[in-house]
Amino acid sequence: MNKRVLLITEGTYPYNYGGVSNWAHTLCNLAKNIDFHLYSLNSNFENKSKYLLSPNIKSITQLPLWTTDHPFDLIDYNTSYTRIIEKKFKTTDIIIKNNFINHFRSFIKNLISNNCDLEVLETSIYNLYDYFQEYDFDKTLKSLDVWTEFKVILIEEESLETLETTTLNDITFSLNWISKILMTLSIPIPKIDIAHITITGSPIIPALIAKKEHGSSILATEHGVFIRELMIYTNSSTHSFFLKNLMIRSSKSITKLAFAKADKVVSVNKFNTKWEFNYGLSKEKSKIIYNGVNENEFTFGDKPKHLKNIPTVVAIARIFSLKDIFTMIRTCGYVKKTIPNVQFLVYGDKNADPEYTQGCNDLIKELKLTKNFILAGHHGAPHKAFLEGDISILTSISEGFPYTVIESMSCGIPVVATDVGGVSEAITESTGFICEPKKFEDLGDKVIYLLQNKDIRLQMGRNARKRVLENFTIDKIIKSYEDLYEDLMVKEKIEDYAEQLH
Repeated sequence: MNKRVLLITEGTYPYNYGGVSNWAHTLCNLAKNIDFHLYSLNSNFENKSKYLLSPNIKSITQLPLWTTDHPFDLIDYNTSYTRIIEKKFKTTDIIIKNNFINHFRSFIKNLISNNCDLEVLETSIYNLYDYFQEYDFDKTLKSLDVWTEFKVILIEEESLETLETTTLNDITFSLNWISKILMTLSIPIPKIDIAHITITGSPIIPALIAKKEHGSSILATEHGVFIRELMIYTNSSTHSFFLKNLMIRSSKSITKLAFAKADKVVSVNKFNTKWEFNYGLSKEKSKIIYNGVNENEFTFGDKPKHLKNIPTVVAIARIFSLKDIFTMIRTCGYVKKTIPNVQFLVYGDKNADPEYTQGCNDLIKELKLTKNFILAGHHGAPHKAFLEGDISILTSISEGFPYTVIESMSCGIPVVATDVGGVSEAITESTGFICEPKKFEDLGDKVIYLLQNKDIRLQMGRNARKRVLENFTIDKIIKSYEDLYEDLMVKEKIEDYAEQLH
């Protein structure tokens, strides 16, 4: 019988492109003797997958978190309309006060505390899940009693001085944001053997429910460092200090819970583990599995004729702040001073952050780069996209172990990249260049050097291909996950047997 794996994603597979989505798609296609069930957390309701899904995928549960309608109004979760109405009628003010408030208080107090009791937090999640099996989610979270209790908890936790500058909008947004974390408790979890989360954030909550309901093991794969990237995003946002503080505290508690309760945590690089150990992950649970590339698909090829005489730099990146496209644009402007006909071709989703994309377009115009820097949108064949370039570039301020680096290397295209995440674990001095983030002059100097020195560039490309073949082929990575799934199943059986003996 095939192993049943619930792959829990957030904002990625199968409804958005990107490195994590490519990793998930490859895993679902190539892992043997696995029945995958997808659990996709999205901002909005999605009508269609961006990927052609493998027969290995047996079901998809989608949970849109930020729609105006409750998911039950958009999606059939195999819950009858009669049952939905019955839960609404049962959810009275008395029920909320007697059956919900205490569990909610326990959850919130630990979630936003700097000294979270993880066991109490886990128990409160189970208690809230049990509550939502009987009573209505929306009616509960929108009740006056819950709002009032939430304010009381904030007063107890925060200093009054801080609360003096806290607005009604801050409290409303906070409760709404936390309700999105809890929403996973309101829908059913399929019967599975392993819950595999792809980010150590809120996906741990449905994974814990799978553990409670079905005795499932929990596996986490940390691509970027979730808590680090959240802190970068939150600190650079326009939110108030109160909101930033609450979001960071909550995310720290969730991250610690994920590391404490997962049976195994896979990191795609060594860099991640420094953060993971700092947030409570034990070394015994930690394992590194690098991302891998299909070396037969991503291989040497000819540069397209229309680009033959144009010095070309290729990037594949979603257009949003963590990819720091602004620095890439400034790098292009710097290179243009030496190589006037240089062209940067940037392939990636332009709709991930429309405001950021507009900022990129404005900077391109400001620096007079409209003929040199092209935001070309999604490319359906990345193995061909890399062959359009003489080199490729990555300017991110945060990464895990980026596919774009090893895919480019596999195509024999050397990379100029920022030293983030596991990039330095992929690129060596004989396969490309690594620079500090934001340093566009340094990035530009390395781009100019490679574009002007063809023999060195081609040798670096050959070295890069060789390094991928020796370390980062897809068959090695898939075999590692198959073995890991098998180990978790054996562990599960041993624990079940031990329980029966008691």
